[in-house]
Amino acid sequence: MAEPRVVIVGAGPAGVRAAEALARAGLHPTVIDESPRPGGRIYQQPPAGAERPARDLYGFDAAKGTRVHRVLRDLGDGIAYRPDTLVWNCFEQALDLLGPEGATRLGFDALVLATGATDLALPFPGWTLPGVYALGGAQIALKTQGCGIGRRVAFLGAGPLLPLVAWQYVKAGADVAAVLDATPFSAKLRALPQMLAAPATLAKGIYYVAQIRRAGIPMYSDVRRPHVEGDGHVERIRFEAGGRDHEIACDALGASFGLRSETQLADLAGCRFAYEPRTRQFLPERDTVGRTSERCVYVAGDGAGIAGADAAELAGERAALAVLEDLGRSFDVNRAAFLDGRLARLDRFRRGLEAAYPFPAHLLDDVADGVMLCRCEGIDVGTLRATARDKDAAEMNRLKALSRIGMGRCQGRMCGLAAADLLARARCAALESSGRLRGQPPVKPIPILPELLS
Repeated sequence: MAEPRVVIVGAGPAGVRAAEALARAGLHPTVIDESPRPGGRIYQQPPAGAERPARDLYGFDAAKGTRVHRVLRDLGDGIAYRPDTLVWNCFEQALDLLGPEGATRLGFDALVLATGATDLALPFPGWTLPGVYALGGAQIALKTQGCGIGRRVAFLGAGPLLPLVAWQYVKAGADVAAVLDATPFSAKLRALPQMLAAPATLAKGIYYVAQIRRAGIPMYSDVRRPHVEGDGHVERIRFEAGGRDHEIACDALGASFGLRSETQLADLAGCRFAYEPRTRQFLPERDTVGRTSERCVYVAGDGAGIAGADAAELAGERAALAVLEDLGRSFDVNRAAFLDGRLARLDRFRRGLEAAYPFPAHLLDDVADGVMLCRCEGIDVGTLRATARDKDAAEMNRLKALSRIGMGRCQGRMCGLAAADLLARARCAALESSGRLRGQPPVKPIPILPELLS
């Protein structure tokens, strides 16, 4: 009998641990990743020849990052590793790929999607000015190139990535102008009991904040009405906090308001989705070990729901054990039970984080019509409201057809969640009723190659 073809998309913490478990069980999985080196975004490696000490890149998590990096190398011929390769479509148990070998197709008997997450963007005045980056983008610049996004940088956001990236810039010697948290400090105090489920992780977060304050950097909570200004480039950010108006001079801003799961491949694979009210996102339906509604498709890591790097490693391994079970292969039942327990505990911590950093809905309460929403297509918030009002656009795909919102290069990655929220507000309806943008191939822009036309 031929060996089953198991494919893993993503070489971050979830993907590499899934590959490790499958390879050690005697299978020969294929790992496909867009990046040239494994680690995902959280443990992103600099380019070959520009390596720096892991401690400088990942701080307290240096040992974890190094272990993740080592997995695929240690497995050697036990896996087929395909870096620098984009999976741009999934159809009839096959993936369409674009990589160093050109355009190819790869079939599978089991597929583990460990596609990770991207920054959650919200529109505010000036957010499209040159010099405004996502927090993840600011972090990548530091990790991969050893440089900051500007000479004097401010950070704005909601979520645990905000103090982490700010601390990383402080540690690197950058001139950090201010850290602006759009969520109230009181929410963090109320969430402390839940976050004690992972005391080491909580302690790291407290340390980051303490070090930022120790460096004398202004930190603000419950920041409202941010407004970036500048003549062709970022020069300052204005905002409200503590009942007062503030202005901070800066030449760059890192801004994002949480994370959103990358789910387009799960959509193209035919997985059912369900609305998840805690994260305000539609996510693939899955059981506790990563099985989806599609018999041979599994999800793990932040692509299945935001839970962080530690949970991603555990979930990747657990999904691999589910693959082995479903293929009729032997697996360690005791190990599976251990992973289930650890994941349940980390889920309690995740719920605490969500309570500590609630979605900053106030940023969308009074966003003006003239604020850009879909930067790919150049469409503002007023166009969304007019389309909802005058053309009876009741859900996201109808809105897309009538206004082109979400039809650009990013296919709604940047604007989709904000547009769904604004659409619900315009219709005085529940957020869930806005639905979600359906995934379309190619999931990211690809060149037109002759082999794709044949």
